[in-house]
Amino acid sequence: MKRLHYIALCMVLSFTGSIPLKAQLQNFKSESYIGLMLGGSYYIGDLNPFGHFNKRTGPSATLIYKYHINSRLEARGTFSYGRVAGSDADAKDASLRARNLSFHSDIFELAGGIEFNYLNYRLGNTKYFFSPYLFIEAAIFRMDPRTTYKGEMVHLQTIGTEGQNSKLSNKKSYPLIQFAIPFGIGFKFNLGHKAAIALEYGLRKTFTDYLDDVGSGDFIDKKELAKYNGNIAAELSDRSNPGYKMTGKRGNPATKDWYSMFGISFIFSLGKGNTCFY
Repeated sequence: MKRLHYIALCMVLSFTGSIPLKAQLQNFKSESYIGLMLGGSYYIGDLNPFGHFNKRTGPSATLIYKYHINSRLEARGTFSYGRVAGSDADAKDASLRARNLSFHSDIFELAGGIEFNYLNYRLGNTKYFFSPYLFIEAAIFRMDPRTTYKGEMVHLQTIGTEGQNSKLSNKKSYPLIQFAIPFGIGFKFNLGHKAAIALEYGLRKTFTDYLDDVGSGDFIDKKELAKYNGNIAAELSDRSNPGYKMTGKRGNPATKDWYSMFGISFIFSLGKGNTCFY
């Protein structure tokens, strides 16, 4: 009999102890949102100094997680893919067109940060159902600048177009994994009690000048570069038009590269939807 009482007591304690845990889990789900953003991406750097939303804008996609802290603040985490590209062929300056360099790169980005609502807002609320917002994050991303040479794709980081890893330069190969600070603006609008739609534009400040493989290194004599890094490195380090002699720096050493991701996102609550305000 005592054994039955002991088992019953354990079951009661287990059930009552699970109530707060279930409540916490339900509360966590009700404050959690997931979503998907689809749009575009582009880069700003030596091969595209000023052209926002240019003709080489590529696709982007972002998986989004948000946690509602209060009516003005949400934590967010994102995993993004974007493709960026640039080419001297688009330049208005004749000397830049003569340089004749080009690249494209896939970018994979993992970021986390804070979203600030300009107005009181909560997903599912019928009164506070829209708001402009700002966001700022810390991110780590992977790049891989490439170009086409004689119909073949070439990974530029591995060949050392500025004499990296040779006696011609004191520089090592630049890392393909880099840090960035994403920030931007957006506008979100509820679609019922469990969904919202948002428009977002973001820029990424990077700490590298080699997103495009064009950094602060000098143009190196092709014959010398071919001795150390191979013929492909020599040809792709200076693709200038015949009769045009390139000298000095390959790029602008005073600036780092940037990239942007923007688009339309669809956000969904993981809970039952919440019409109360806080």
